[in-house]
Amino acid sequence: MPERGYVPAGPVLRAMKTPPAAAVRTVQIPEDVARRLEARLEGSAFASVDAFVAFVLGRLLEEQGGPGFSEEDERALKERLRSLGYID
Repeated sequence: MPERGYVPAGPVLRAMKTPPAAAVRTVQIPEDVARRLEARLEGSAFASVDAFVAFVLGRLLEEQGGPGFSEEDERALKERLRSLGYID
């Protein structure tokens, strides 16, 4: 039976079934970030860090028509990812 979580949807919460394993991808985040998120999410509507991250990324993708990254934003992002060791 799939797990259920709750995802904020405007002023109300809507139930969200966890998608089947075949439809899920693994994303790695630093352990310290995951622990801080777990602490922050205690008592929230999110059942897990995975549910929160999926919600946040989904919301970012829903933003339509917004400006993409500027060249400066992209440069700063790449610089930050490089400093964290994610890219060369």
